[in-house]
Amino acid sequence: MRNPLSATGRRRSRRSPRAAWPNRGLAVVLVAAGALLGWWLPHLERTRNLGGLSYDASAAQATLGAIASGIITLTGFVLTAVTLVVQSVQSMSSRLAGVLGFFERSLVLFGALTGTAVYSLVVLAQVREHHVPDLAVTLAIVFVVLSTGTILRTLAGLREVITGGGLVRAVGQRLHEALDRVWQDTAAAEPAAGPGAGPEPEGAVVTATAGGIVQRIDGPAIAAAAAGSGLHVTCLTAVGSFVEPGEPLLRVTPGPPAESDARRLVRAVRLGPSRRIDHDPAYGLRLLVDVAIRALSPAVNDPTTAVQALDQIEAALLRLAPRPLGPATLRDRDGAARATIPRPGWSQLLDLALAEILGYGAGSLQVQRRLRALLDTVQRTIPPARAATLTPYRAILDPTMSEAATTPDPQGIGGPAPIR
Repeated sequence: MRNPLSATGRRRSRRSPRAAWPNRGLAVVLVAAGALLGWWLPHLERTRNLGGLSYDASAAQATLGAIASGIITLTGFVLTAVTLVVQSVQSMSSRLAGVLGFFERSLVLFGALTGTAVYSLVVLAQVREHHVPDLAVTLAIVFVVLSTGTILRTLAGLREVITGGGLVRAVGQRLHEALDRVWQDTAAAEPAAGPGAGPEPEGAVVTATAGGIVQRIDGPAIAAAAAGSGLHVTCLTAVGSFVEPGEPLLRVTPGPPAESDARRLVRAVRLGPSRRIDHDPAYGLRLLVDVAIRALSPAVNDPTTAVQALDQIEAALLRLAPRPLGPATLRDRDGAARATIPRPGWSQLLDLALAEILGYGAGSLQVQRRLRALLDTVQRTIPPARAATLTPYRAILDPTMSEAATTPDPQGIGGPAPIR
């Protein structure tokens, strides 16, 4: 069936990433504010005595020149440091730099430094023998102090970012926030029927008008649009999946939606160039697993980092264990089902979290002991109905274990024996 948005939807076929725009905008504002303040304040001081430290013309010029040249040089060093950090992060996983957004946050620091330099240069251009804007020169020194404090704070954070443990903790924190936001204790639908389990449901198929990764499915917006027209909408793709233009995106029953409703439905499925943790917690698990298996590669051989990643994976699994997972059904006020959103079930998430690490960590004593401790901890936490899902992982792990690896150890090696 023809997509109701075949003509109008292509206007939005090019979507730019929006995550970095607030930081970019703030950086531009800081530079512009520095230029405007540097022009306006000396003009105001020509008619009013606003105070500040007392300078003669030569001292003011020397101070402002030193500040401008020093800040410009310092900005180059900071840019180099940030570049090195991004490279270090990418060595753990090429996707981490984009997810953690460290470079985007650094744009604010660049804006502050550049704004200070521009402010100093603009004020310098207005210093005269008969007029020295004392307050403007004093503010330049204040801005240097503030910029220095910001740099020191940033450098203190770099120490954590460039270590494997710091990276997995940062991803874990983002993952836990996403879990609490996205996969809350809401009602879940019955597992979707597999192919061939029944006749294909009838209804109108709405296709994608743009290509990209599904970053978010706004379930409440879909349910509201469906309720207004008495429809039921089934999402045919999940968050994190790649879709091509023209690929089936939604199935609307019992019939095709109005053009305005179709627009609302397509807007509710937000596409972008890459996955994001914010509305895709499974991607957080994917990143933690990437770090772990990269650390277990023969070229790196860093099982301690893999154990640190397993710490965060265990914490995520413990948060997920009691929650209803799988496809989610959203209902209107009368209890009628209006939207079905695909989500991974417990078994799929367990595979994502453990299967590859089990394979790559088969020869690591630390990882084997940490995995056994993880399975024991999750076993005590998950509902009884899900207990059997851990059996295959134990069956894979046990034959690969040496005698030294049979003892569970949450630290990998060196942890205290459990108190019985």
